[in-house]
Amino acid sequence: MSHESYELKAEARERVGKGSARELRRNGKVPAVIYGDKQTPLSIALSYKEVYYKIHGGGFLTTIATIDVGGKKIQVLPKDYQLDPVRDFPVHVDFLRVGKDTVVTVEIPVHFENEEKSPGIKRGGVLNIVRHEVEFTVPATAIPEFIVVDLSGRDIGDSIHISSVKLPQGVKPVIQDRDFTIATIAGSSAMKPEPVEGEEAAAEPAEEAKKGGEE
Repeated sequence: MSHESYELKAEARERVGKGSARELRRNGKVPAVIYGDKQTPLSIALSYKEVYYKIHGGGFLTTIATIDVGGKKIQVLPKDYQLDPVRDFPVHVDFLRVGKDTVVTVEIPVHFENEEKSPGIKRGGVLNIVRHEVEFTVPATAIPEFIVVDLSGRDIGDSIHISSVKLPQGVKPVIQDRDFTIATIAGSSAMKPEPVEGEEAAAEPAEEAKKGGEE
């Protein structure tokens, strides 16, 4: 999981609509809705301060939460949120009910490891990241914090495709019709050129001949 699961206390909302939502915000609350799992959507109000820190703390859309609505605890995954375009505070949140078989679509960050074991990077090549995040379908209760791309043995000109990435069980890319690229190892103007075999040997007699001519 991306971050540790957490719990939020909420109140059920009997009134909905723009006027009701504005009143909630004036009282330090954020309107939200819990939907999914073939149940009737539930309108709730959450503490503004708690929601603000969770959203800006990172991993909000990939971390399972428990919402306590008047003593009834509901396991959810945040699916979307809206921020005020000027002041950047939350104005609405959508939550998806999570059951043991719930599958969700999420963007998961890509991490790269073993750069020191990449011949191409050691020679001065550059890691060109095509996708910093990849969209996957995953079990809602087993969302990985990130996926790992191993750069061991990668050389200049290599492309790293999704098929070469070891994915956790149950994690599947949304794009299924092509083997898309995650990253490439590109050449750099700062690279050290490797001498081609035979060129060194040819250069030596030429150098000797030059010296002889000078004498």
